Amino acid sequence: MTADGEPPKPVADDRWRLTHLGRLMGQALRRFDERVLFLMAHDPEVPLALSNLAARAQVGAAHVHITRHLPLKGARLTELAASAGMSKQAMGDLVTQCEAWDLVRREPDPKDARARLIVFTDTGLLWLEAFRLAVARAETEFRAQVGTDVATVVALGLEAYALR
Repeated sequence: MTADGEPPKPVADDRWRLTHLGRLMGQALRRFDERVLFLMAHDPEVPLALSNLAARAQVGAAHVHITRHLPLKGARLTELAASAGMSKQAMGDLVTQCEAWDLVRREPDPKDARARLIVFTDTGLLWLEAFRLAVARAETEFRAQVGTDVATVVALGLEAYALR
């Protein structure tokens, strides 16, 4: 309600909903992740079973959270979920699926016998390397499309904004 008790009037021009910064960043992230997964699906170094999963869109952006956030030394489920900004239950479901694909395994935490660490398997490390190469290629393609100067400004701006 407005100050005079009337309902707010609709905005005549709602194009802003299609072009605001949050929406553009979301669309850019989806496009970037789709490209990375496409490149991984067509990488001969990726194990065939995983390549086929990526090619059939069975591996999605949610699975990339594990690839992005799992440290090489491993992490507890709660740490991994917090790093990815996900609930422990949702991350647990992803870990279970990635275990079935032989990307990760759960092993005892040497610091706490009650806890388990999620760690990359050998297959998971191959996947991680393919992810690194696909990200590098997608970044190169982004720079080629928008120009080096714009790409640098975008990267610096996003870093300043995200890491604040």
